[in-house]
Amino acid sequence: MTVRTPLRQEEPAGERHSRRMKNAGRVWLIVLTILVTVVAASLVSEFVDRRALGLAFRNLLAEPMITAGGLAAFALAFVIRSLVWVRLLPDLTVGHAWAGIHVALAGNHVLPLRLGEPLRVLSVVRRTSVAVAEAAASTVTLRSADMLSVMGLAALFGAPVLATFTSGGAIVIILALAGAGIAGLVWTIRLRRASVRLRWPGPLVVAGTVSAWFAEAGLVWVVANATGIGLDFLQAVFVTSVSVAAQIAAVAPGGFGTYEAAAAAAYVYLGYDPGVALAAALAAHALKTAYAVVAGSAALIAPSPPLLGRMRLPRTLPDRPPPYPVLADQPVVVFMPAHDEEESVAQVLNRVPAQLLDHPVKTIIIDDGSTDQTSQAARAAGARVITQSPNRGLGAAVRDGLRRSLDFEPAAVVFLDADGEYAPEELARMVHPILSGRADYVVGSRFAGEIRRMLPHRRVGNRILTLLLSWVARRRIGDGQSGYRALSRRAAAAADIVHDYNYAQVLTLDLLAKGFAYAEVPISYHFRTTGRSFVRLGRYLRQVVPAVYEELNRPAAPDLESVPL
Repeated sequence: MTVRTPLRQEEPAGERHSRRMKNAGRVWLIVLTILVTVVAASLVSEFVDRRALGLAFRNLLAEPMITAGGLAAFALAFVIRSLVWVRLLPDLTVGHAWAGIHVALAGNHVLPLRLGEPLRVLSVVRRTSVAVAEAAASTVTLRSADMLSVMGLAALFGAPVLATFTSGGAIVIILALAGAGIAGLVWTIRLRRASVRLRWPGPLVVAGTVSAWFAEAGLVWVVANATGIGLDFLQAVFVTSVSVAAQIAAVAPGGFGTYEAAAAAAYVYLGYDPGVALAAALAAHALKTAYAVVAGSAALIAPSPPLLGRMRLPRTLPDRPPPYPVLADQPVVVFMPAHDEEESVAQVLNRVPAQLLDHPVKTIIIDDGSTDQTSQAARAAGARVITQSPNRGLGAAVRDGLRRSLDFEPAAVVFLDADGEYAPEELARMVHPILSGRADYVVGSRFAGEIRRMLPHRRVGNRILTLLLSWVARRRIGDGQSGYRALSRRAAAAADIVHDYNYAQVLTLDLLAKGFAYAEVPISYHFRTTGRSFVRLGRYLRQVVPAVYEELNRPAAPDLESVPL
């Protein structure tokens, strides 16, 4: 059927200006990121010793157990930080602390200016019951402690390197970090007075913060030795602390360039060749970045709930709601959404039988803002016509059709397009699983039946979208986009379509999530011979994908026993 999308309301001038400024800011941020990264990459490539870099990666690959040990030490550092955070914030689980830290770590490696840091708080707040103030106060306290301790280690082992690299700004940075730490402590005190479960940072927190840097140095030590630099472990702690401390002023994603320059300066301070030193720094940073991306990606989805929301239906769904009893005098309501279907609507209505399995049939046309004679043709064919004006979209038309059908207290509700693509002669096949009590929601599968004509690109697109819907629904779906469907009275009352544009995927996910029994029956299909389809792939995906995401992440449905009819 043909459906135009609803008219958009004019955006207020102030909101339009604000949106444009935000978009411009994003563009400049992307430009800055690319520019700084390109400059850093050109400088690194010019001065790095390529032979030493190749030697480093060959040795790391030749000794996988040693390389794994270095990565394990690096990972241990973040486990320690997770335990420290839980020590400070007891309502936080170790898993969610680990996830928050790693989401921020990955964010810092793909975003400039260390913009991944707020993701740590965001992850915890969105996935747990921890309040924003608690997550933020503990994060400020711990991150300040992290940076102060790493700068302390750098100063302890080689203050001249840190001072030289920061161009005399080390004192300013230390004072700023100290101020942030004090602010975090003051915030913690206030929250504790307000009876918030937030512990005072004690010796265990300090010890954990410092020991995490020693664990992180394990990877630097492994890579340095793979590059041919005979580094001892305390020297590896020094290189780690200097390179991380310098990243406070990082601009490029992951501090690329800043990290390499600081680490190379530390190696040179210890007496190593600059080109080889830069190779060791680059190899270590590459492994750290790979770890950050892999672990950060895992942290987006585990532990539950995923930070980005659910991408699939839950594994465990509610029990099937008990169906309403079907009485002999209850009608089967057949409704058809229609937009500019004057050429076909009467013909399709005339093919609808007067009775289905001993139940009378009522027909409704939902005229979605037609500009032709669709309503007049439908009335002449004996249908009840409901007019929507202006055009609202197919999803809105189906939503209204379900609601209007309930006025008849039906035994079942069926809907199909008014363009002749689906055969009204197969209505009995559609409603039989409903009336027999076998299913609450039936979809007519074109691919299980006979397709007389379907354009090749539509066949491929339908197959792909159906496979994706099957994955999201965690069950086999044979035809995710069929326009021929039947619902029990209870399912029709409970059905909720979250967007006006379309219904196909979201209706299925909505009813499955509520526990309704699903079935498919084979049907015949013939591509329309009149009118024009509204489906255009790019526009369709832009509308449908966000709606599916919204459907998957809606609050749990109420008890369906209380759904009014």
